[in-house]
Amino acid sequence: MEGKRQAKIARLIQKELSEIFRRQTAAMGNVLVSVSAVRVSPDLSIAKAYLSIFPPEKANEILENIKRQSKTVRYELAQAVKSVLRKCPDLQFYLDDSLDYIDNIDRLLGTTTPAESEK
Repeated sequence: MEGKRQAKIARLIQKELSEIFRRQTAAMGNVLVSVSAVRVSPDLSIAKAYLSIFPPEKANEILENIKRQSKTVRYELAQAVKSVLRKCPDLQFYLDDSLDYIDNIDRLLGTTTPAESEK
């Protein structure tokens, strides 16, 4: 169960990371990186950011690039939240595949529905 402070800091980090990725990907063009969720550890030392990347074909390549640049991203985040947080948490980035999961379920349900209607 996440405490109020954890949730508040997670929202702040999500907002600031979204802004950082918006600025960085503006130069790349045709790439959209959105932060779908952030989970913060109870001691506020680790923040896990779940990223949704469009187009999905480039998702793994872009995620690896973000992981390589994580120190730069953490520095920019620390500059943005220095008035709120004393210490910026370590960042871990993961690919958010919840939309792919939902599409797969919709596809599976869509293929079974016509077969059931034939009965």
